[in-house]
Amino acid sequence: MSVEDQIKETVTSNDVVLFMKGTKSMPQCGFSSRVAGVLNFMGVEFSDVNVLADEDIRQGIKDYSDWPTVPQLYVKGEFVGGCDIITEMTLSGELDTLFAENGVTYDKDAADKIREANA
Repeated sequence: MSVEDQIKETVTSNDVVLFMKGTKSMPQCGFSSRVAGVLNFMGVEFSDVNVLADEDIRQGIKDYSDWPTVPQLYVKGEFVGGCDIITEMTLSGELDTLFAENGVTYDKDAADKIREANA
């Protein structure tokens, strides 16, 4: 199976996937930590893929999405964005809407707390 096929299989067989440096329980860069922290705080069930564990995946995900950086968040097979985009979407409420529209369970109160803390 090619790297592209592996990535496609991962993003299409999981509702929410975060390609990141490290894991959701032990992120290894600040940007990955921020996105994983938001998802964890909001109670979102997500699969994490540690790009540091596989150089082919690390480069492959950038080619797959045509996005130059990691982390990368996918919801229902669609690329959503990296750290800055996820941060903006969280603060604007767009991430809540995306999750709701795609049937992804999340804690609305936790999302509201993030916005309150950053107001």
